[in-house]
Amino acid sequence: MKNIVVIGSGTMGNGIAHVFAQHDYRVNLVDISAEALKKALATIEKNLDRQVSKGSIDEAVKKQTLANISTFTSLKDAITQADLVVEAATENVDLKLKIFKEMDELAPANAILATNTSSISITKMAAVTSRPEKVIGMHFMNPVPVMKLVEVIRGYATSDAVTETIMDLSKKLGKTPTEVNDYPGFIANRILMPMINEAIYSLYEGVAGVEEIDTVMKLGMAHPMGPLQLADFIGLDVCLSILNVLYEGFGNPKYAPCPLLMNMVTAGHKGVKSGQGFYSWTHGTKDLVVADNFKK
Repeated sequence: MKNIVVIGSGTMGNGIAHVFAQHDYRVNLVDISAEALKKALATIEKNLDRQVSKGSIDEAVKKQTLANISTFTSLKDAITQADLVVEAATENVDLKLKIFKEMDELAPANAILATNTSSISITKMAAVTSRPEKVIGMHFMNPVPVMKLVEVIRGYATSDAVTETIMDLSKKLGKTPTEVNDYPGFIANRILMPMINEAIYSLYEGVAGVEEIDTVMKLGMAHPMGPLQLADFIGLDVCLSILNVLYEGFGNPKYAPCPLLMNMVTAGHKGVKSGQGFYSWTHGTKDLVVADNFKK
């Protein structure tokens, strides 16, 4: 397995392409926008420069990593020699189903089709293909070049051989793969998102302020960042989408998203990506500044 296709050049897609290319796989990075691909390559080069400055790689590895990546705006042109296709598009079920149909039609018959989804059913995506036994989840963590975990999700029909292949491949990337089964939210988000939602409910109900909630979880539970700060980094729209998947998948009210979260997303306050969430992200420093809406 040497030829990897990554569909989607956003934060996760360019990180996945970076990691495969750094481990000397040939990567075709696909996006509908040439401008997005240009931005992705610039991000990858910036992240490689950071690795060089820290001494974790040298200039030769950086150059070879970049040389291992080719960009395409046509999936048909990119996928003909693929051994593995990793879909890393927006977390939208209809879009992912459309992409999986195209992947299945265009990829070689022996290619494995993977998705980086953080919550959407692997089995549902596999069902629109002619090779459900070759469909699997590879849920990388953000930032991909840094985080060690890959959540490997088996769909209902995923074969043992494909699962073993992806587990072994993840180890070759220097990652720690963990096998889980295909139920809403898998493991990472089934546990993380209710925690974030409960933190938002605690703010909504006036139990404590933004800084106080995050401080309790950082100092009391040894979390590297508080749940509200983490939600801003993930994207409040993404958090809402995953909670809706959990709520609809289980039909359990404990997964119902907090009304405050729904209001913030409706208002366009999506966290870091929009510049405003529970914190303000437009002041140009690394200091945490609580958003005006939540200042006492």
